[in-house]
Amino acid sequence: MARKITLFLVLVGGLLLQRPFSTHAQSPAPAQTAEQIRSALFAAQIHLGAPAAAQDLADAQAAYAGSFAAEIAAAAPAADGQIRVGLMSAATAVANGDASVLAAARAQAWTGILAGGYAVTAQAVIAGDAARAQQWLPVREFRPATRFSRPDADATLALVALAENKLTPEDALLAVNADLLNTYQAQLTNALNDLETAAANDFTIRQAELAAQASGYFALLAPAYSAQRGAAALSEAENVLASLQTAVLRGDELNQPLAQVTAVLHNFRAAPLSPDDRVRRAGQMLRFLALVPVEYERGVHDGNVTRELEIQEAVTFQAGAAAAFSDLQNLLDERDPAQTAAAATALQQLEMQLQDTATRAAIHNPADIQATTDQAIAILKELLPADWQTGRGAGDFDVIASLLDQMETAVAAGEYALAESARLEAYATLEIGPEARLIAFAPQAIPPLEDLFWNGQAEHAGLAYLIRQQATLPEVQASRAALDEALANAQAALTSDSAPAVVATNAGIIVFREGLEAVLILASLMASFKAAERRHLRRPMWLGAALAFVASIATWLLAQELLATLARYGERLEAVVSLIAIAVLLLITNWFFHKVYWTGWMANFHAQKRRLLGAQTSLWLGLMVLGFTSIYREGFESVLFLQALVLEGGTAVVLSGVALGLLGAFLIGVIVFALQAHLPYRKMLIFTGVLIGFVLLVMVGNTTHVWQVVGWLPLHPIRSLQFPFWVGTWFGTFPTWEGLTLQSAAAVFVLGSYFLAESVQARKRTGRATKTRMGRSGGFSRNSSG
Repeated sequence: MARKITLFLVLVGGLLLQRPFSTHAQSPAPAQTAEQIRSALFAAQIHLGAPAAAQDLADAQAAYAGSFAAEIAAAAPAADGQIRVGLMSAATAVANGDASVLAAARAQAWTGILAGGYAVTAQAVIAGDAARAQQWLPVREFRPATRFSRPDADATLALVALAENKLTPEDALLAVNADLLNTYQAQLTNALNDLETAAANDFTIRQAELAAQASGYFALLAPAYSAQRGAAALSEAENVLASLQTAVLRGDELNQPLAQVTAVLHNFRAAPLSPDDRVRRAGQMLRFLALVPVEYERGVHDGNVTRELEIQEAVTFQAGAAAAFSDLQNLLDERDPAQTAAAATALQQLEMQLQDTATRAAIHNPADIQATTDQAIAILKELLPADWQTGRGAGDFDVIASLLDQMETAVAAGEYALAESARLEAYATLEIGPEARLIAFAPQAIPPLEDLFWNGQAEHAGLAYLIRQQATLPEVQASRAALDEALANAQAALTSDSAPAVVATNAGIIVFREGLEAVLILASLMASFKAAERRHLRRPMWLGAALAFVASIATWLLAQELLATLARYGERLEAVVSLIAIAVLLLITNWFFHKVYWTGWMANFHAQKRRLLGAQTSLWLGLMVLGFTSIYREGFESVLFLQALVLEGGTAVVLSGVALGLLGAFLIGVIVFALQAHLPYRKMLIFTGVLIGFVLLVMVGNTTHVWQVVGWLPLHPIRSLQFPFWVGTWFGTFPTWEGLTLQSAAAVFVLGSYFLAESVQARKRTGRATKTRMGRSGGFSRNSSG
């Protein structure tokens, strides 16, 4: 009887799967539906062999219907098929009472749901539908949090920014892809590791579930795998994972299938680390490794473990270093496979030594731990690229957070001496790492940190004071929370950009200056076309100017596309682009003061115009080309300058400044061409030239700051000199020797160009006056002699 009921419910469930029904009732959130299906399938696993299992399965089948199933089917037909096959396999397993097949079917259906949620989210992001993307993003998993890696929130934050029009759909999609691909690759690795453990313990049902999970997670990564390694390699990897599942269900030995999976996944990373993430991981790895022997030595004395907590901290820091190494391993293997293998061996040796001591299998001498650590660090420093080792700012803050975690653990255990030791290590990391940059770029962030680390008596007492007073854990945690906030503010201050108003103003100045030059060029070239019989010659020049404006917009879009493809380089891209913009600004400033533009460039335009007017053919086309070339140069220069500002303040901020600059140039054009008014062009050019000089100084200061942040320039703060925070934000001026020297050099260059140009002009005027006097004197002498 029970078997008949089971088959009946399975049949009903199959019919429900074939035709999703519609409803006018408000549908639950996608994440709620997904969890309902997952819970029902898990309940079926628990109730397998009882009539309740069939009802649980029917609940799961009924839940996969309506808009939830329809949206997944529309966005990802393959995922929809995977879910339906998984549910049907689950129905067969329930009918047959096969626990292993049911476990595999559960994993198949669930990873299909994850794939569907990913696809719908991506589709919504591409369409710019932030609300829909935010509804579907929670149909996901998160990378397990550790002391060294918190759950990624990049996708969530990207969708918030998309909803607020602070991020383009393309950039939001990059963030979503990186977050989810990192998560599912981590889940794939965890599933394979857990499968190995389950096989060692002969947990057959768990093995079936984990093998199916591994295949499902890999299916989520398959597009990235195919893009990196090709369709043939993808087919091989899928076959290897399918063979692993088959071996699990048959009860075969898994060493060889697992080794084959490891081989096809070797050095594969679905979402490659950005340059900033590489620097961060490298900094974490080296910092954590350096702390292992320090903690270990405190926990071992005369061949005995005297402080268990210190040994556990040493183990934890080694695990953090190993995790960072794992993230970088594929990149390092490309550089030097032999050295990478040597580093992996040293880290494994260190792990085994620590485990020996932790389990009391053998108590290793602290000197041995130090030697193994030194060996690993030496290999890694030789292996890591130099630029990965220059900037460890984010890694330093991660290490500080880990040490403060250790402090809290010690307080909870009543080990106040250990808590004080961890607090001092955290402060020392701050002092030898970020503090020098804070002194230069954000001195206002230092006093709150000092108070909270030491003996502050404000709203939250300092940690040193609390530990000395042996305060309770909640008191320490309250001050720790305040310190975390102060550290986050300090970290944000080190990477903060110029004030948006400054960026917009600079963009407006640049566009207005270039627009003013364009107006004056056209006015000069069209001055001889005022007569009625020649006025028609203005039309091709206006057409050329209009085409130049369109071409400038196209150049802007191409530049934005190029920057988007290079966005993963972060602040390094900003450093390079800003340097190029500064070089061109210096060149143009020098041209302006020496009047090369107006005496040489304008003379060339007029000569070209005279040749066209003297010709009998292609006059109309020639004038159009003349109008185009004379204006597009200004547009191209503007686009180049503005890209550095885009990287600094964002596209929206820059475009607001561009709009103001274009409005100003348009008004000047109306006055010149429509009203035929005569303006003080020379004074206007001099004034805007001074403004461009100011923009140059700000850009030099900010570029120096960026170069120091990425580690391409040394940083020597002037400790006796402090500027208000707004000075750096508005003027790019920070109390560092490098920044002030380079800004001063730029100012000297600009002023020197001006005075040199004036000197040259003065000599020319003197020479002309002398020739004039000599000519008059010669004429007078001839007249007298006659």
